[in-house]
Amino acid sequence: MLATSAPLVAIELIAASIWVGGMVCLAIIAKAARGVLDESSQVAFFRAVGRRYGIVGTASLLIAIAAGLALAWSPPSWSRIICAAVILAGILVVATVIGMVQARAMTALRRKVIANPKDNSASEAVGCWPMAFVASWHD
Repeated sequence: MLATSAPLVAIELIAASIWVGGMVCLAIIAKAARGVLDESSQVAFFRAVGRRYGIVGTASLLIAIAAGLALAWSPPSWSRIICAAVILAGILVVATVIGMVQARAMTALRRKVIANPKDNSASEAVGCWPMAFVASWHD
């Protein structure tokens, strides 16, 4: 049993590390990019990063979940903790999909605001004031 589970544990740890490390990296670069890039550059930058991390992050998350399920396989013998972990993993996948959909919608709205700064409906939808007002804070 140990010989077959050690590679799965290694795969799960590597995949989980890539996913968590990527989230930490995104938080760090988000802070840095907001301080350095203008609004349109931020939209382009985060769109490019988001698409790449979407592939790497989603793949590593799914691999970590699959490895965890393989390690815990034999559903009739699952404890309440393992059942809770499986349910939480499912919730995490759903939340990730919702977050990706929301991020794409926000990117589209931000592009609309940048293209037409006087469109207050788009600015309000993004949750910010008109871009001219926001830009004045950066000066």
